[in-house]
Order: sequence, then structure tokens, then C-alpha cells
Amino acid sequence: MELSTRLDLMNWLVGQGLTGLPETDLIRGFCERCCAGGLELSRAIVAIDTLHPIYEGRGFRWNDRPSNESETFEYRSSSEGDAAKNWRRSAFHHMLEKGLDELILDLVDEGTLKFSLMSDLADKGHRHLVAFIHRFGEAGTLGEMDCFYSYWLTRRADGFRESELAALRDLVPLLGLAVKSGQQIDIVRTLGRVYLGRDASEQVLRGRISRGVPERINAVLWFSDLRGSTRISEGIGPDEMIPFLNDYAEASIDAIHDAGGDVLKLIGDGVLAVFTGEDMAEARRAALKAEHAFRLNMAELNGRRSADGRPVTTAYIGLHVGEVFYGNIGSEDRLDFTVVGPAVNEVSRIASMCNSIDRELLMSSEFLGGLDSTGRRYLVSTGRYALRGIGRAQDLYTLDPDITADEVVAGSYERYLSN
Repeated sequence: MELSTRLDLMNWLVGQGLTGLPETDLIRGFCERCCAGGLELSRAIVAIDTLHPIYEGRGFRWNDRPSNESETFEYRSSSEGDAAKNWRRSAFHHMLEKGLDELILDLVDEGTLKFSLMSDLADKGHRHLVAFIHRFGEAGTLGEMDCFYSYWLTRRADGFRESELAALRDLVPLLGLAVKSGQQIDIVRTLGRVYLGRDASEQVLRGRISRGVPERINAVLWFSDLRGSTRISEGIGPDEMIPFLNDYAEASIDAIHDAGGDVLKLIGDGVLAVFTGEDMAEARRAALKAEHAFRLNMAELNGRRSADGRPVTTAYIGLHVGEVFYGNIGSEDRLDFTVVGPAVNEVSRIASMCNSIDRELLMSSEFLGGLDSTGRRYLVSTGRYALRGIGRAQDLYTLDPDITADEVVAGSYERYLSN
């Protein structure tokens, strides 16, 4: 590769890294430009660890010929199971053990085939491989993200020329820097969604991080609490408590997100969520849709847990509508993007009242009043109650018992929720 071509490619990598070109486009563009510059690549695989609650890292592929392989892949923890076995057989693991930054392999050599993937690569016509590991150093490490891994292959029988290897040694670190930059942005978004909630995360990433500048909004408020969790926690070991909470949190969060709501806070076994939008009647129906999905999720979950001999439960849910302040609350060093206001206190008290009057779902008169006429037909009054810490008594409502007792009414209610 000519020096001028190499410099052009370096400038392209820097420019695209700064503008945030997606990693798949970055890898494809890099490989195509290398080929156009005379570097005969046939395949590339790059990988980088990340911070994610499920995946250990993410990788990207490029092929010189059409393939049914995905351009991206995610890999789970390499510390157990088949993933651990494959990792220990990989060329990258060998390089880390030996302290190598670069490894050149001839895929015709039988000794090379001891490494995972190499036999398959040889069968597809690739002949030589060069692998790089670029370490980030302590200051550049984020969780397990401490290296940029890459394979580069050619079909040429005599392998990469020394000038081509020199070009890759110059260019791949810049590619790694651009990929690392993109992954760090993804990590910020992932951490924001996981720990703040979807909408709160987007608000923060758009720059709404000033303390004490909340937004006044109308919202449908959801507060759910597991039934008998204190008693259950006293009867199971500490190693069972977290999986118990995770199972039921997933059942509620999935239902809320699928219905368009945003989970703002997990409070022990409680969940605080909001449903917003220009059409507040539709937001109310979305909350009912989430409640219905949550019950279905719990029924399926309880079936699995019962089959395994593990404790099961149900949940109390309160729904309310009111004006709240939405934004950053806290100190300069620790902020929480959440909602506050009397309506938040009221919805938690409504959920607590479920236990006292033996109902799994209670809704306020404010929730009922803004619901469309069809939806109101499915709600019945449970009476008027004084809520602890709330200055006025409230009429509370629940779903008509016929929804669970009559298949015709149940079907009508499900069609209402789905429209």
C-alpha cells in the first residue's frame, strides 16, 4: 500500500471516528478501502468487550464475498460453559497468555488448526491470518473493556507481504480507537437506559443534567409492589432473593416497556413508572394494557417457578394521574432523574391500599375520569377511603370481576386494550 493511500485512510478513520460512523459501516469502509489500495484482505473480524447486563462484548465481521453471516455479533461471558471452552482455544487467549501483541498464522499448517475457528476459515479458502491485540492501559480500561481484538485474513497463498503487514500495524490502532469511541457511546446509552430508564436516559444524553430544572408534566403514574415479599425473603436464602426479585422485576418492566411506559425507579421490590403523551386517555389505556400483560407474565413466571419448587407471588398495582415535576433532583455530586410531587405519594398509597381491601389493582378517580367511555365500563368502585398521609378521602376503582369470570367479557376487554 502506497504511503499516500495509507495517509488518506488514516485521515478517513479519524474523520469517521469523530463523526460517529456506525461500527459496521466503519469496518466495511475500512476493508474496502484497504482492498482498493492494494491490500488483499479476504476477511476481517474485530471484537471489543463492553459494559452490558447480558453481553460481555460485541464483534463485527467483513467478508470479501457474499455471506449469510451477520455483520455484527454479541458474545456472552467467556468465564463459563461453551463460551469459556471456545475462548480458551482461541488465538487471542493464546496471545494473552504468551504476552503477544501480534500473531501470524498459516492456515495450511496443521498446528494452526488447534485454535478455534481456524479450520472453518481454512475450509472457506482463507490461507493466512494476522491477529492483533491492542491494549488500552489502566486509564483507558472500562470494566472488562481493556483490549481491541482483530483478525485479518487473505486468500493469497504466500500470505501478507511485509509492506501490507506494516500498513495494518499503522492503521489498525486507529481503527481500534474509532471503534472504542463508538462503543463508549453505546455504553453510556446502555447504562443510561438500564439505570435511569429509557426516557430519562434520552433526556440526560440530550444535555438535561442541570440540577433543579425540572419540567412540569401530566402523567399516568404506576406503582407496583410484590405481595408478601418480606415473608418470602425470611424463608429463602440470600442467594435466592436476588433471582426472586429479578424474575418479577423483569415481568413488570417488560410489560411496562412493551406498552410504551417508562420505568423510573426500582424501590426494593417496588416499581415506579410513568405513561405520558399528548393523548392522556391513550396513556391511561396503555397503563391498563401494561397491567394486563404483567398479570400474564406473572402467570407464566409462577408456572415455571412452581415447577422448580421455588417461591411465587403476585403484585399490588396502583394507578393514578396527576401533575408531577420531572427532572434532576439531588446534590451537585449525586442527581436522580425522576418524578416528584403529591401525585407520586398518592399512587404509592393507592397501591398500599390494595392489601387492606384485598384487591390486586386499584385506580384513582382521576384515572377513571380521563379514561374513554368504553374503558370506564370495565371499572367498578371499591368504595371511598382515607389514604395514609393524604389529606382527602378518595374513591378507588378496580377491574370488573366479570373480566376474570366471564370469557365473553374477558375477550371484549382484551380487544379494547389491543385497539
